[in-house]
Amino acid sequence: MSADGTEETPWLDETEQAVWRRYISVMRLLPDRLNASLTRGHGLTLIDYEVLARLSEAPLRRLRMTELAEGALLSKSRLSHQISRMEKEGLVRREPCETDGRGFYAVLTDAGWDKLLLAVPTHVRDVREAFITPLSRAQLTALGDALDAIGKALEAGRTPESGRE
Repeated sequence: MSADGTEETPWLDETEQAVWRRYISVMRLLPDRLNASLTRGHGLTLIDYEVLARLSEAPLRRLRMTELAEGALLSKSRLSHQISRMEKEGLVRREPCETDGRGFYAVLTDAGWDKLLLAVPTHVRDVREAFITPLSRAQLTALGDALDAIGKALEAGRTPESGRE
């Protein structure tokens, strides 16, 4: 305990600090690599690709804006600006929700579908080269398990430490 009665924050040990810093580096480098390739080859950002891919997988190639924002981990405001820009490029359009006068769908257009199909091989190749190939199958499985644990803890609003028994 500190002098004011609060618990002192435990410092990261050497291993924890090294892993954390490597993670931060990868999380900065990987999106930059994927974004640069999509932008150079297809005039898309990584966020554009994410929006197009999510819409392509949805029934009727459309999602409620709120559902799309949640799935793409974007604020409603950020998604609205993103969709406005993509509408100007003809990649998506908004449609009013029939059951909720205030709600809207984001809909993938044929032009957006075509652009996505052209970008998919580039994106998959880059993901494989930058993320999959450097790992053995065991490392990939372990990374998936670790990311699941971290994701579940974040979604539950708790730290991984507090979730342990």
